[in-house]
Amino acid sequence: MIKKVHHVAIVVKNLDEALALYDNLFDIKPSKIEVVPDQGIKTAILPMKEGSEIELLEPIDQQTGVAKFLENKGEGIHHICLEVDNIDEALNRAAERGCQLIDKKSRKGLIGQIGFLHPKSTRGVLIELLQTDELD
Repeated sequence: MIKKVHHVAIVVKNLDEALALYDNLFDIKPSKIEVVPDQGIKTAILPMKEGSEIELLEPIDQQTGVAKFLENKGEGIHHICLEVDNIDEALNRAAERGCQLIDKKSRKGLIGQIGFLHPKSTRGVLIELLQTDELD
């Protein structure tokens, strides 16, 4: 079951410049900035007042999907993340219903277990499913 839209991820060429823009326009400061080597990105989390977030992604490895996205499509929305109660159950249910998965099993993400649904099965939108490490 989907609990909420957790975050919207935006690919940027330069994370520092993007952070300055969001701070200038919206007075938003990142709650977390981290390099995620296995995903080839540097990321920043911008928290919203009501609990959702914006995630900014800067590719640091030009062989990754995020880098290829930036090269092919430019800066912009990369994916929408939906928080779920049980990630593996949600991935299995999607597969049983004919959805093509990028991740057949969940994997460790920045703040919990994640899995991606292929945009070919979701009308062109890359959807990330997330089960957070946070206790409700």
